Amino acid sequence: MVFKVDDIDESQAPLLDHLIELRTRLLRCVYALALGFAVSFYFADEIFGFLVRPLTEAFPAGEGKLIYTKLYEAFFVELKVALFAAFFMSFPIIANQLWAFVAPGLYAKEKKAFLPFLLATPVLFTAGAALAYYVVMPTAFRFFLGFEGSKGGLQLEALPGTGDYLSLVMQFILAFGISFLLPVLLLLLNRAGIVSRQQLIAARRYVIVGMAILAAIVTPPDVVSQLLLLVPLILLFESALLVMWLSERKEQQGEAEPVEPAPRSTDLSGPL
Repeated sequence: MVFKVDDIDESQAPLLDHLIELRTRLLRCVYALALGFAVSFYFADEIFGFLVRPLTEAFPAGEGKLIYTKLYEAFFVELKVALFAAFFMSFPIIANQLWAFVAPGLYAKEKKAFLPFLLATPVLFTAGAALAYYVVMPTAFRFFLGFEGSKGGLQLEALPGTGDYLSLVMQFILAFGISFLLPVLLLLLNRAGIVSRQQLIAARRYVIVGMAILAAIVTPPDVVSQLLLLVPLILLFESALLVMWLSERKEQQGEAEPVEPAPRSTDLSGPL
């Protein structure tokens, strides 16, 4: 049996082109992230000051403080802050490059179906992060600081460390931001035919239990934070079911519309 090398070489050309394009777009993502990191590191103090504001407002006026017990901790906190902010700054470019790489392989109908989910992702993530920053963190911090006072004749005082505080803030923002993408995930699974609205309705109680477990894992171990995440998740789940119902209803109406028959030809010029 004889193997033709020419056929193999011809089949490799498109693959190499895709790999070269993938490398180019990944490099652009890295460049965008590096540029965002440089800008964010220059403004690291201002960004960290913004992240600290919920804790500052939770303390009594002029009494709050942050400490660091390791000499290098404050420096690494600024690095983490810069990297955290750089990801958000460069995310539109990263998403655009990923979309530009994937889109040529999709049909026009698939692009039209997928584009709303692509646009909804940053909106929902931002909504979740905003809820964490403006509502959940101030509420949780006031709850945590409520344990200060005199205990057994000793003064109990909260002295949060910079590294621990930043980790807690990132946990809040990422947990709420990613959890708010639940409708996007469910609608994508529904559009792909993996799950149906009827299946989700039948499994509603199990889904709510799963969301409660998720809220308990991704948030700090206090009931307030868990409830502040669980309630929006339930509302988002019900919203996804409503969107599925509207989509199914629209498709049913489109199928029920009668198709007008083509007009009969009245051309009598042909042969009898």
